[in-house]
Amino acid sequence: MKISKIREMSSPELKTELSELKSELFKLRFSLATNGLDNPMKIKEVKKDIAKINTVLKERELKEENK
Repeated sequence: MKISKIREMSSPELKTELSELKSELFKLRFSLATNGLDNPMKIKEVKKDIAKINTVLKERELKEENK
């Protein structure tokens, strides 16, 4: 997911997306542990997307505090 797309989303949308990505990460890790994944790099991509969303949410929170 591109950072520009993330920045265009509203905070509630980002929180929803974050919860979906966390559940997807859980499923990927579970699948890796039980029977292996076709693409283990997918875990890395999902973790990066989670980090990007958390960063944008934190930036917005800090902007609100400064106002």
